[in-house]
Amino acid sequence: MTVFDRTPTENILERAAPADILLTNKTPLTAEALNQLPNLKFIAVLATGYNIVDVQAARRRGIPVSNVPVYGTDSVAQFVFALLLEMCHHAGRHDASVKRGDWTANPDFSYWQTPLIELAGRTMGLVGFGRIGRRVGTLAHAFGMKVLAYDAVRGPDPEFTPFRWATLADLFSEADVVSLHCPQTTENQRFVNRSLIERMPRQAFLINTARGGLVDEADLAAALNTGRIAGAALDVVSLEPIRSDNPLLRAKNCLLTPIKPGPRWPRASA
Repeated sequence: MTVFDRTPTENILERAAPADILLTNKTPLTAEALNQLPNLKFIAVLATGYNIVDVQAARRRGIPVSNVPVYGTDSVAQFVFALLLEMCHHAGRHDASVKRGDWTANPDFSYWQTPLIELAGRTMGLVGFGRIGRRVGTLAHAFGMKVLAYDAVRGPDPEFTPFRWATLADLFSEADVVSLHCPQTTENQRFVNRSLIERMPRQAFLINTARGGLVDEADLAAALNTGRIAGAALDVVSLEPIRSDNPLLRAKNCLLTPIKPGPRWPRASA
């Protein structure tokens, strides 16, 4: 076995050429690349999302492609709420205010610099209701939220209520928080665009911890800058590392983080 910590695009063919089996994460395997790898017999993606592999091209070659479907279920769901709670309370901003001396100089025992948002009674909309989406729904229910879900393939209803399946249009129209948990395919690239965003209530938040290519970043930035929606939080963008010209870097009320939750997070001992 040969291990490469990082593989730039220009080195993919050179490094993959001798391989019968490729284990990859974030290194794209396009149809063009696959057609130049005659020895290849199996591809394993070391994460949940497998959009980095042209699965149709692999199928034409008879090359199986596997992923890790249970990768990071708990940690991603937890991180969704870390992002959501930061948008609701701006704890980091208030910590910085205290350390600047604002509380020391304040005559009152308490103050706040942003509106504080309570989640109980609000609606969580989940686009994708697989393992991660369902776990986020369970946490949303624990916070007293109503849950809507959209999935192209509906599984069983969850045990908690209130819960309702919704169309994509209705979900974006009704949810106070929309959280993306679907795979990225050629059919749904940039499906979160101006048309869907304009359906969202003005107080709504968008959270994307799935894949950056699901969102039209220019449309989202425009919506944030005009106050069309209240905020967005993302740990994925269309090109990573994020490029200096990405419009979300300058968008209002946009929380961006490079953290990628996963099983490498330390777990508490039993």
